[in-house]
Amino acid sequence: MKLLNHTLKYLSITLFVIISIWAAIFYINMLDEVYDSLDDGLENYKLLIIKKAEEDSSILNKKEFAESNYEIRQIPESVAVLRKDVHQDTLMYMLNEEDYEPVRMLTSAFALNNKFYELKVISSMVEEDDLIEDLLYSLIWLYVAMIASILIVNNFLLKKTWKPFYLLLDQLKQFKLGKDPIIAPAETQVKEFKELNEAVHLLLNRTLETYQGQKQFIENASHELQTPLAISINKLELLSEREDLTENNLVAIGQVIQTLERLKRLNKSLLLLSKIENKQFQDREQVNINATFKNLIDEFSDFADYKNVRISIQENGQLSANMNKDLAGIFITNFLKNAIVHNRENGTVEIIIEANAFTIHNSGTEIALNAEKIFERFHKKSNEKNNTGLGLAIVKAISDLYGLSVTYQFDEGHKMAVTF
Repeated sequence: MKLLNHTLKYLSITLFVIISIWAAIFYINMLDEVYDSLDDGLENYKLLIIKKAEEDSSILNKKEFAESNYEIRQIPESVAVLRKDVHQDTLMYMLNEEDYEPVRMLTSAFALNNKFYELKVISSMVEEDDLIEDLLYSLIWLYVAMIASILIVNNFLLKKTWKPFYLLLDQLKQFKLGKDPIIAPAETQVKEFKELNEAVHLLLNRTLETYQGQKQFIENASHELQTPLAISINKLELLSEREDLTENNLVAIGQVIQTLERLKRLNKSLLLLSKIENKQFQDREQVNINATFKNLIDEFSDFADYKNVRISIQENGQLSANMNKDLAGIFITNFLKNAIVHNRENGTVEIIIEANAFTIHNSGTEIALNAEKIFERFHKKSNEKNNTGLGLAIVKAISDLYGLSVTYQFDEGHKMAVTF
């Protein structure tokens, strides 16, 4: 939910509560004013009737409301003395409505020519249910009009105010380390947006400095390690060619060379992992996964024959992905190499390619691996001395980079599935 709409939600709830309370107070005050007005009118009407009775005694015989709004009945003095003016709501049958309608009635007493009379005067009043209904509809339309007005103001006027924020947000979404590291925030007079622009600019500068320093350090460290490793391996190979060395010396030299070769591969793998995580592989293209698998299967055929592992491929669809071509090759290479290296003698590797996924099933050990740890760095349960423990960690890093889903299952063998 956008910030503007988020604010509108709370504003709508607040307005609803305020308008509801205001409506209740307004309704009570309005009824009070209506009753005051009706009671004043009834008081005036009572005085007019009493004055008219003094002039025309015939109206003293008006004992029913009928066509008039009053009735007069003679009462004992004892009752009249105790009688006070009483205003009350009551119902009266109306011919035009053919129903009982609410009226306001004043009951009073007066004396005329030593006789005492009870006077009842009525006046039509507003029906409360109709009043409540009309007030409710009016408030609903008022509420809708206010929300619509606020919505228009939010989306047309306030949107302009928030334009610098959204511009900065769009630039941050498109920002990539090592490529176009320039953020140009829009000019604004809003203090908070100015502070946000300054904070983002400072943060990005620090991030770029850290990134460049880390990148340079990794590249320098890798380069500086590769050279002495290569020199050491060459010297040991030359030393092993000497005729005066004993068999034990040759075995020891071979072990050192093997360790240095592993360290060399480890250095390359760690450098590759660092480059992937730092998103240094920016170039993308449509890579044909089917063709990549076929090419790499041909390259691994000798290795598979040496391990007595049979590789088969089943194509149920054409799979392509928008990714860096070199990383795609490394991604599939590590899967194939892992399936062959950690397989048993006379084992199989079955590859199934779908339109949006591929699976690799190998007949390795009969023990399931830990699905939560196999993609961690240096996690390995193999006795293979040349294994660096980084193959599947590189696979996981590439899958995270491109938003791919990689899963492991054990079902009569080890099954790796990748969903694009």
